[in-house]
Amino acid sequence: MPEKPVVLLTNPMHPDGEALLAPHVRLITAPDAQPDTLRKWAAEAHGIVVRAKLPDDIIDHAPRLKAIVRHGVGLDFIPVGAATARGIAVANLPGSNTNAVAEYVMSALMHLRRPLQKLDMQMRAEGWLAARAAADGLTELSPSTLGILGVGTIGRHIARIAADGFGMKVLGTSRRKGALPKSIEEVSLPELFERSDAIVVCCALTDETRGLVNRDLIGRMRPHTVLVNVSRGAVIETPALIDALRSNRIGGAALDVFDVQPLPPDNALFDCTNLLLTPHTAGITATSSRAMAVGAAEEMLRILRGEAPLNLVNPAYKAA
Repeated sequence: MPEKPVVLLTNPMHPDGEALLAPHVRLITAPDAQPDTLRKWAAEAHGIVVRAKLPDDIIDHAPRLKAIVRHGVGLDFIPVGAATARGIAVANLPGSNTNAVAEYVMSALMHLRRPLQKLDMQMRAEGWLAARAAADGLTELSPSTLGILGVGTIGRHIARIAADGFGMKVLGTSRRKGALPKSIEEVSLPELFERSDAIVVCCALTDETRGLVNRDLIGRMRPHTVLVNVSRGAVIETPALIDALRSNRIGGAALDVFDVQPLPPDNALFDCTNLLLTPHTAGITATSSRAMAVGAAEEMLRILRGEAPLNLVNPAYKAA
């Protein structure tokens, strides 16, 4: 009886995904996601399901590797070029967490505009009248303007919710000019930061977008404007954002992603007021976690059977 291929999970995943894989492969879950740990356990792996950043040299430590599947969407966790050069298929799961991220964005905007938890806490601590008076300074999402940096699958879904559900005007900027839906007004990047009452950053991290939201763009934001980042931490120039928050130059921010993850407890962001911090969980719910686990398992099995995955990232791998 042929030996089962080995599939390495960088992190545990939803039991339904593991149950799909278990009859066909030998599953190994890395004890932690440290680079040396992943290098060690990749040595016998035929496939890797990725939920944590792989070391850039992981391919050099995985001689049997045939497939890498992203448990999610972003590809910055995977050395795609090195995999392609070695003839290793890479797949991801576009759309698997779109709704979760979009709902997070709207929740973050509501938190920044109408922080109900703060009213609850104030009512309990200071009484009815004090909490009721605090509501006078809060604002509504409608009919304000939302700017979306990166109008891909997630950005378009956010735009639909914002426009149809909250009556917001939506501006957008994208790498592909002229490709936005008619419901989104296409503007330049500086104009998006100048005109928006709220800005959502949801573009992919690339060499072009690294540090894209710099001091100049943040300086164009109006004093009441808020910013939500569900992209990657490196897209925003963090020191410039910290300066803007500390000096009350902008209305607030919500960050789910950071330059360094986990965020060190002594990071200056913890000292900023009117800042919502979450630990890279915008795309994680029970619903999306199951969808991503099942999708990743199905894609892994397709590749290991010699079939084409539904969402192949690097078709050039076949020529290697």
